[in-house]
Parts: sequence; C-alpha cells; structure tokens
Amino acid sequence: MSFEDSQRALDPHRDAELHSVEAEATDRLRRRGVHLTGRESPDEMADLLDAVERFEAAVEAHGGDLFVDTPTRPRDTTAVERPDNPAFVLPARRADERVSDYIARIEAAADHLG
Repeated sequence: MSFEDSQRALDPHRDAELHSVEAEATDRLRRRGVHLTGRESPDEMADLLDAVERFEAAVEAHGGDLFVDTPTRPRDTTAVERPDNPAFVLPARRADERVSDYIARIEAAADHLG
C-alpha cells in the first residue's frame, strides 16, 4: 500500500480536502495575475504561491502599495493603467516558462528590491 493509499484509508475526505486547497491556491494566484497552465503540480503551486507572497512582502517592506503597484486593465478599454513603481510589479510568467524558472525570476525581482 502506497503512502497516498494509506492516507486515503485514514482520511476518506483527503482527496476533497486536497482539491479544495489546490482550488484556493489557483484562485489566489490568478487574482494576482499569475498565468497558470493547469499542468502545475500541487507542490509547484505551493512553491509558486510562497514565492509570490515573499515578493509581495518585499514590495511592502520597501514602501510599495500592492494596490497601486499592480497593473490593471479597466473593463471598458484595452488600455492598461500603469503602476506607480514598475519594480514593484510581479513579473509576468512567460507562456512556455517552467514553474521553477518563474519562481527564480520572482525571487530575483524580490532580491533586486533590497
């Protein structure tokens, strides 16, 4: 019996709980503008969310305001509102970028603030 099988036997709701946690992480990342492919593993999602939260903490530690330093696209136009400080904007994930590479760029951007 595998570890996962034994955990399912101990907690019959484990799969539903894992799905709920994954859905919450997906929602939190997408609300921050992070492009997700749907192929990210649960561990990658957790690591990515940690990296994004560390970046946001670095922004705030350097006086940034996540509300005004996040580019937004108004609903009725294609124009993008510009952030107050572009260095405080979470780097965008490239379409073909691996999660580990994206995390490294987020961490580098956070380090650049300091």
